[in-house]
Amino acid sequence: MIKPKRLRKGDRVAVVSLSWGGMGDDALIHKYHIAEKRLKEDFGLETVPMPHALKGSEFTAAHPELRAADLMKAFSDDSIAAVFCAIGGDDTIRLLPYIDLDIIKSNPKIFMGYSDTTVNHFMMYKAGLVSFYGPCVMCEFGEYVSMSEYTADAVRDVLFGDTAGYELKPSPLWSADFIPWDEKNICIPKKYIHDTHGYEVIQGSGKATGHFLGGCIDVFTMLIGTELFPTAEKWENAILFLETSEDKPSPEFVVYILRNLAAQGILNRINGIIFGKPQGEQYYEEYKEALMQVICREEGLSELPIIYNVNFGHAAPIGIIPYGIKAELDCDNKTITFLESAVKD
Repeated sequence: MIKPKRLRKGDRVAVVSLSWGGMGDDALIHKYHIAEKRLKEDFGLETVPMPHALKGSEFTAAHPELRAADLMKAFSDDSIAAVFCAIGGDDTIRLLPYIDLDIIKSNPKIFMGYSDTTVNHFMMYKAGLVSFYGPCVMCEFGEYVSMSEYTADAVRDVLFGDTAGYELKPSPLWSADFIPWDEKNICIPKKYIHDTHGYEVIQGSGKATGHFLGGCIDVFTMLIGTELFPTAEKWENAILFLETSEDKPSPEFVVYILRNLAAQGILNRINGIIFGKPQGEQYYEEYKEALMQVICREEGLSELPIIYNVNFGHAAPIGIIPYGIKAELDCDNKTITFLESAVKD
């Protein structure tokens, strides 16, 4: 896998709207400006919105080819050090006909987002580039009042630093709060409470190593069967990371996707699973049961390590998971450790 260069203060970061374009709507543009200021003041980064990133949801929905053009422009521009997604959505898959993977491969740089951005991450993975399943512009960088320190520290540690030996630790706090996106609410902070679970080892013991590969389970239904979805061989010895969206899919849906992964031979090839904290902890116990039903009882993979309640994706707060780098799961000590840096000097 090709590793992008680490971020440094003064770097320019492209902002792209690759799925939902609401960041450019009149009622929500203030979220972009909050993020722009925070990226400058807290991280020393200059934001550069791509030509169509702020055109609004109606325009963006009608022009997947221009969304793709923004992504290609961001990668082709040598002055851009990283590409951050505005937010997810539900139709990133429409960009596929307009993407040139050679441009991505020839111009490696940090790419970050989550949710529907899973589609873009699989583009990066197919191009051979390490990308980052992490915060987006509207949600985390554009958070009202302040950005979670847990997430801000992850940005500094993973994108600016050397992650060899870095431990993806559980957040001691979490939130089920959603402050409605309205300019009148910009002074209302999100409320956090103590997490009483920490990481839970559902099954497995000892240590397992492998490369990270996964994403938002809701999005897999659009990816499976396309040229982007990794072949079974690509999943060999992987650490599969899965999380669920704000739609809070039913436990039955999770069972169906896991059964599909089993039918593809993927579950028999991987070395471990990490599963994200469900948003608002809805279906917290039911998702665990879905994992045990398919992986342990139906597939007989009772020794496959599974660590649950990990802070990434639609949880609050979230960390960052780099695609393709090697990591270690230690079930006995309930730790997730990166074994190599995700970026280069």
